[in-house]
Amino acid sequence: MRAASGLQRPRTALLLFLAATLLTGMAAGFATESGKEGWYEALAKPRWTPPDATFPTVWTVLYIAMAVAAWRVWRRTGWNSPALRVFWTQLALNFAWSFLFFAWHEIGLALLDAGLLFLAVAATAAFFQPIDRPAALLMLPYLAWTGYAVALNWAVWRMNG
Repeated sequence: MRAASGLQRPRTALLLFLAATLLTGMAAGFATESGKEGWYEALAKPRWTPPDATFPTVWTVLYIAMAVAAWRVWRRTGWNSPALRVFWTQLALNFAWSFLFFAWHEIGLALLDAGLLFLAVAATAAFFQPIDRPAALLMLPYLAWTGYAVALNWAVWRMNG
């Protein structure tokens, strides 16, 4: 029996999924902080906007959950599966949102991105379901949070348009 090499090792793959999601989160956090002061603070926001301190905590938990979900799917499908391609697509949309909204102040484009992200997260969970049910379930809090983010983005767009 041959030992798994490099990217085929389960621990290595898990670390890569964690790195990809957490680095996405760090980049999003950087974009958020770079555009938040002044501009974001001056925007009209709905009263149900959570405190700023909520976001890093929630996103960290969600990034870890999505990494574990993707890793669970990878263990059954390998790297080149349609399910993981959808996963990487949603992660790219996630990455883009903070730049669109905070760094570039494009609230409408960010709303479009958020809507596409919601659909991509739903598709990811749907693709994960027949492969690994716990992986699909791990995506559901992210789907709920993304739905909330779409509603919040829409409200900010309407209030400041």
